[in-house]
Amino acid sequence: MPLSMYQASVPVFAQVLTNLSGILTKGAAHAVAKKIDPAVMLGTRLIPDMFPLLRQVQIATDHAKGACARLGGRDVPAYPDTETDFEQLQARIQKTLNYVRSYAPADIDGSEDKEIVLTIAGNQRKFKGQTYLLFHATTAYNILRGAGVEIGKRDFIGTIPGA
Repeated sequence: MPLSMYQASVPVFAQVLTNLSGILTKGAAHAVAKKIDPAVMLGTRLIPDMFPLLRQVQIATDHAKGACARLGGRDVPAYPDTETDFEQLQARIQKTLNYVRSYAPADIDGSEDKEIVLTIAGNQRKFKGQTYLLFHATTAYNILRGAGVEIGKRDFIGTIPGA
């Protein structure tokens, strides 16, 4: 049985966002235990010219809500990107989870060839629905792991439903 666009989106985004919430919880606890200013942890980058952890979480939520909206033919909800701490990022993740879970299979299935147009750095990019969807980010996990937070593969991939 082929994987539907819905199966490749909503449940995947829900699991990724749930796991992201979990690793952020561990990141916040690590900052407290090691007496690291949470703002420093949220400002951590893997390399100097990349976005910090805080922005990576915002981007992960933007991708989840944006992909569902674009594939489902809805307007993408706008979030103001004003988060400054772990609690606000957790609220953003929960808001995004609620939004993503509002989609039913009929909303997204059949969007494999739908044209998705994005403007990236001032340039218009066109994708087919399936190509656009199959993009996954792991940077927030990598930043926290690199900062010494005791997280591993199980935190990133979570538990397998029904296992």
